[in-house]
Amino acid sequence: MSILQNLSTHRLSRYFKLCFLIWDIVLLNGAILLSFLLRYDSLARLDLKEVRTITLLSNLFWIIILLYKDDYRIIRVERIETILLRMVKHLTIHIALIAVFVTVLKFHDISRLRLVYFYLLFFILLCISRLLFMKLLKYVRYKGYNFKSVVIIGANDAGVNIHRILSKDLTYGYRIMGFFDDAVDPFYLIPKPLLGGVDDVEDFIIANKVDEMYIALHIDHIKRIKQLTALCERHMIRIKFIPDFQQYTRSRKVEITFYENTPVLMLRKEPLEGTINLLLKKTFDLIFSFLVIVLIFPLLFPILAVLIKLDSPGPVFFKQHRSGRENETFFCLKFRTMKVNKFSDKIQATKNDKRVTKIGAFMRKTNLDELPQFLNVLWGTMSVVGPRPHMLKHTEQYSELINNYLVRHYAKPGITGWAQVNGLRGETKKLIEMKDRVDHDIWYIENWSLLLDLKIIYLTVFNVFKGEEKAY
Repeated sequence: MSILQNLSTHRLSRYFKLCFLIWDIVLLNGAILLSFLLRYDSLARLDLKEVRTITLLSNLFWIIILLYKDDYRIIRVERIETILLRMVKHLTIHIALIAVFVTVLKFHDISRLRLVYFYLLFFILLCISRLLFMKLLKYVRYKGYNFKSVVIIGANDAGVNIHRILSKDLTYGYRIMGFFDDAVDPFYLIPKPLLGGVDDVEDFIIANKVDEMYIALHIDHIKRIKQLTALCERHMIRIKFIPDFQQYTRSRKVEITFYENTPVLMLRKEPLEGTINLLLKKTFDLIFSFLVIVLIFPLLFPILAVLIKLDSPGPVFFKQHRSGRENETFFCLKFRTMKVNKFSDKIQATKNDKRVTKIGAFMRKTNLDELPQFLNVLWGTMSVVGPRPHMLKHTEQYSELINNYLVRHYAKPGITGWAQVNGLRGETKKLIEMKDRVDHDIWYIENWSLLLDLKIIYLTVFNVFKGEEKAY
């Protein structure tokens, strides 16, 4: 019997939490030792009272964070990016706690540089360990071990959708055995066999090992659902419900919160409605835009200002009313890229547009015309990353044609955005092009993270050097 076969016969999940905790503490203390070797080439200062106190607090805080924030939780269908992001958040909390104690207790013998080494090393070790652990889990499941056998009650849209999710990647560790339903449309295609009606479920789970049951029945079948719940309890099968949200919305991004013990359904999750996330994004915007204005703007502004004035008569800057957060109007600032004309507030720039100047074409292609918008970021009317602000005329026009168009205004407009780095920029000749742009903007609002902002900034810079088809 192979090692994997032998391990698969034991229920190791009950020890996972403890092992995870111990392993992280080993990594933390290993990072502490390595940070001393990097900083002092020895471990001599480890015996200092202040060092021992901070070391103890570091261990204690990390244990509390892991337990309180449930960091050892790894859902089978969870992406590695989500796990790493959660780890970064908890590491940030740890840094803040240690910084407070070092400052308040006035620990002068604690080297700040040594702490920087420690957190860099701890971050690297955590990333490597999380990645290796996920790879190991995927390998084990790929070999056919650590699987959960699943049946789905309800051969309908909700049932087929959960089947699609669970079976998308074999390494998730789910084996879908089939569907049960009393009334199935003969023309409805289901990806797994129909194993029988709901009355046949009990005989099936007695004859076969079933770990989980997903119930995708409509709430009208509440009597059936209660019977299945009791059946699963008797046979130690974990039961999970797929709520029928389709009666309220077709959205795939819904959020459930509880007002006391009453569940409340919201159409979408908005990470930027959270105070911590909002402060994080605001801090990043201020720091990033300040650095651009101090380090880059003074170098380019005199050159671009002269070239703009030499190329065509008119002001250096172009100011235009645009739609901002909550659809409030604000002045958007840009370098002028067109000859002064009376249609600038009504007509988009088109390919080979005669209004665009020579230097203007270059600035549009390289996104340099957007540089003054970092001032908008400092003023608080824009963000570095977010849905691009549109002209008032377009907001009025498209909000009538696209039902969810105004949802993009839940967030501050950005200098660059998720739609833009996916090629959805420039002129919109067809309604579907604007619809795609809106869908990308809403996806950004629903999935915001600081890592996503950094990714979009990187892709924006990368696309400038690569060249974009619609950069005109």
